[in-house]
Amino acid sequence: MDLTPSAHLDSFSRDRLPPREQWPDIVFDLPELRYPERVNCGAELLDRTVERFGGARPAFRDGAGGVWTYGELRDRVDRIAHTLTSSLGVVPGNRVLLRGPTTPWLAACWLAVMKAGAVAVTVLAQQRPRELAVMCEMAAVSHALCDIRSVDDLVKAEVPGLRITAYGGDAPDDLLRLAARASAEPYEAVDTAADDVALIAFTSGTTGRPKGCMHFHRDVLAVADTFSARVLKPEPEDLFAGSPPLGFTFGLGGLVIFPLRAGASALLLEQSGPKQLLPAIAEHRVSVLFTAPTAYRVMLDELATRAYDISSLRLCVSAGENLPEATWHAWRERTGLRLINGIGATELLHIFVSAAGDAARPGTTGVPVPGWQARVVDAAGRPVPDGEEGLLAVRGPVGCRYLADERQREYVRDGWNLTGDTYVREPDGYLRYVARADDMIISAGYNIAGPQVEEALLAHPDVLEAAVVGRPDERRGQVVVAYTVLRDGLPRDGTTADALRAFVRSRLVPYKCPREIVFLDALPRTATGKLQRFKLRA
Repeated sequence: MDLTPSAHLDSFSRDRLPPREQWPDIVFDLPELRYPERVNCGAELLDRTVERFGGARPAFRDGAGGVWTYGELRDRVDRIAHTLTSSLGVVPGNRVLLRGPTTPWLAACWLAVMKAGAVAVTVLAQQRPRELAVMCEMAAVSHALCDIRSVDDLVKAEVPGLRITAYGGDAPDDLLRLAARASAEPYEAVDTAADDVALIAFTSGTTGRPKGCMHFHRDVLAVADTFSARVLKPEPEDLFAGSPPLGFTFGLGGLVIFPLRAGASALLLEQSGPKQLLPAIAEHRVSVLFTAPTAYRVMLDELATRAYDISSLRLCVSAGENLPEATWHAWRERTGLRLINGIGATELLHIFVSAAGDAARPGTTGVPVPGWQARVVDAAGRPVPDGEEGLLAVRGPVGCRYLADERQREYVRDGWNLTGDTYVREPDGYLRYVARADDMIISAGYNIAGPQVEEALLAHPDVLEAAVVGRPDERRGQVVVAYTVLRDGLPRDGTTADALRAFVRSRLVPYKCPREIVFLDALPRTATGKLQRFKLRA
């Protein structure tokens, strides 16, 4: 499939797409995925939704009592888009960095960048100057819209030629002041091609230089029209909330793309840890929740000691890391709700394997989301028999396209995206997570999946968090080491370690039992909540 004529005057992104022979196969096997050649995802998510539902419905809540209707959101987005193109000199195809806490204004900036035909590079408010400098260099970022509270580190990044426009401050050139003086006329979205790059999302870079993942306007709609529409099935009355920031595609989908596509609303919280989520759910009557397994475990612990009215919840999505079966059952017992497990990737924008409702099966991730295909293959790319471990290979309406990166050859092979996860396909088609392919521990000739040992530890009532890695050992090659976070007040001594080892040994074969158990106050995690195993190995 040839690329269609681009609306981008700045062709940087399209010029740095991988060679076509390195692209994965793209599958559009659902009628709703056959998008027209010209489509702007910002206009689809906002303007078309207003046309369908009207402008009076709530779109965003800010956690402090503020409510933006769809009409107000469109007005603010259009004024920002006018400012971008008239005052700040942004042209279609320019890369615009977005940085700040999760607020309606950050979401409005993202939508304005979409409508203006530019390319959004949304980063985390917690990222440091060196990280910001690397991403700006890789994406040749020319403009930045930044919450005034997050400007300092961006200035310290010293990006050559970067024009930073702050928002939320008192300066006369603050973005919101400029937007207030901008044209009040509706902004006509740039007539982008469906295959024009809309955003560049960077991977965490925990194992080296980050990878920029380029996604088209049609990709943004495709994740809403597959996982959200076919598995989540939100309703216009739903209120979404969650912990992932908008610089994480898990959060961008769950807090902006999915609710707007459905005509629903989202609660955008600046502080969204598990201890902030529970009172927010109760106060605002959240019905759809997006967060990671670790947060669900912390919330379970909180619910055991304090009452929160979370009866408004009806859909709870877990992704970002493996969901232990014990957590699934504990959440079901406490709330009556089946967690919707899922696996996604920055390279594929959002979740592509999942199951919900009666189809959810604890201990498995699920089945391919409608519109997606998945199989388990060996190192040569050949499908392995059901019940055997192999690498997860996926294809669908979205595919990996790294920004000028040789690692494209590793992720895409024979038309399939290889996610780097070891899986088993059960005879009935359900996919069961084993481990990250690079997290398998080989000890004295045995293959040991760290997540399996973690799940055994997490079944113990005194263990809040657990991470298992392999440590080099002269005799065995590697030995299993477990890092755990215990409930408050428990002794961190040999007696506790021995009790945990005995507990694991009662559930797993002895060779999988940790040789060493280390107690920590907290596990090392990225700003998006992902476990940093490399720090534990070091």
